[in-house]
Amino acid sequence: MTRARAQAGPLVQALERLGHEVVECPLIEIEPLSDDPIDLTPYAWVVVTSPNGARELARRRPHGRLPRVAAIGPGTAESLREHGIEPSIVPAISTQEGLLAELPQPAGRVLLAAAEGARRGPVEALGADFLPLYRTRLLRPLHPPEGDVVALASGSAARAFAAVARSIPAVSIGPQTSRVAREAGLDVIAEAETHDLRGLVAAIGRIASA
Repeated sequence: MTRARAQAGPLVQALERLGHEVVECPLIEIEPLSDDPIDLTPYAWVVVTSPNGARELARRRPHGRLPRVAAIGPGTAESLREHGIEPSIVPAISTQEGLLAELPQPAGRVLLAAAEGARRGPVEALGADFLPLYRTRLLRPLHPPEGDVVALASGSAARAFAAVARSIPAVSIGPQTSRVAREAGLDVIAEAETHDLRGLVAAIGRIASA
């Protein structure tokens, strides 16, 4: 695990219920960039790209009307729902390109709310504004992690893990994370069929039983 148990509790518990031994190796830390309410009044759509972004949007959302929200991936959608925000779109393909294929046109003014330095090319092509909600800090363990497989739930986790242990094969939560992992030199041996924690657990289970 590339995050501490407090942050990755549901995934850890699901894997342990299946009999897997989970080794924790925190490699990333989430740092919010502001506590100020977000002015959403100019926007018709808000695009959220990660569960961390969903939590920050919910924490900083103002009272009153919320624009329609698009979640890139079921994990992000689930996090939004946990905070009382129902996404209007969850694309079948969990990428910005997949979202653009399903976003009604004309979309009106769009806000992309994501991590600092996040990929924004496809959505930015709509003329979307970009709001960084948080930054991801990479941590360095004292000793390289050990294990048979690493579970990667984000591109930032893939980059952090590649910096310390490229020899361990990886299971990815979705196509964007797989792309980043391979670009960082990791061997992605499986990808979740549904791009959420349940899909990630199922993919690890398939590898373990093969």
